[in-house]
Amino acid sequence: MLFPALPLLCFVVLNTAIIIFGYFMIKKAHSIFAWLLLLISVATIWFISGGMHPVVKMLTIITTAFISMKVIATTESYKGKSTMVTFRQWLVFVVGWAGMRAQPFESFGSAAVPGAWDMIKFGISRLLAGAMLIGLAHAIVRGSFNPTIVYITVSALLLVSFSLVLHFGLLSISAGIWRLSGVHAYYLFNRPATSVSLTEFWGKRWNVAFIEMTTITLLRPLRHRLGNAAALLIAFLFSGLLHELALSVPVNKGFGLPLLYFFIQGLMVLLEKRLAFSGSRFLQNKMIARIWVFFWLVVPIPLLFHKAFLQEVIWPLAGL
Repeated sequence: MLFPALPLLCFVVLNTAIIIFGYFMIKKAHSIFAWLLLLISVATIWFISGGMHPVVKMLTIITTAFISMKVIATTESYKGKSTMVTFRQWLVFVVGWAGMRAQPFESFGSAAVPGAWDMIKFGISRLLAGAMLIGLAHAIVRGSFNPTIVYITVSALLLVSFSLVLHFGLLSISAGIWRLSGVHAYYLFNRPATSVSLTEFWGKRWNVAFIEMTTITLLRPLRHRLGNAAALLIAFLFSGLLHELALSVPVNKGFGLPLLYFFIQGLMVLLEKRLAFSGSRFLQNKMIARIWVFFWLVVPIPLLFHKAFLQEVIWPLAGL
């Protein structure tokens, strides 16, 4: 059964409990208990999702880990602060927004913020573009082409199309809708194609929610204890572990590959910082810089989106 009733009921109960108890942890600033909540929640969802379809298993694991990380990030960001989101604001933030900063939701319910409809229109255009690419992927599969070429081409198309639908489509529409409700929401994927370094790509433009999460929960607390380089590498490794949960655990294959991908990214970011510190002009040429960024993001990408994940999650999600 694609949607087994009892495990899904347990999933709903578990995440409801995380949201409720998480709010009390935020008010008490209990960071250690928030991290413990993440470990217990992920272990629980892994146990109860064993018989689920890989697609459903992925969604339940991602949701549980994401909500748990919101508890940690919000606990850290409100430490020593006199203001606090209300439970209603906390609830809409957790359930309805993919970012990791709760502060913008302190104004939820006030006058609309400018720029909302531009975000919504942008999101709709990307949503339609993603849907067209999925349609193209279906057309290619139905054609009489070399199977290897079809697999590579369609896999690439589907990854781009799902990114357009989710990252640039639905999340932009969501940001616009929240702006209509008085929340200073923002693009969570901020023109990543304009990046001229991996540092800019991972630190400012790609998946701002992850940037917020690692900055608040790891970089800031660890920087003073371990130094910038060690804290940065730990943040990348932690991102790798979260991607293991999302990409390898649901299919029970490919373990270690997403972690290796993010380890490489962390090393390359540190190398960029080293080059900049030494006065190297290597990445000052924009064309060379863009080739550099494209190479390190795309060439190792089979480590991140490994074959089992593509075959058991991405293709089925597209109805293929």
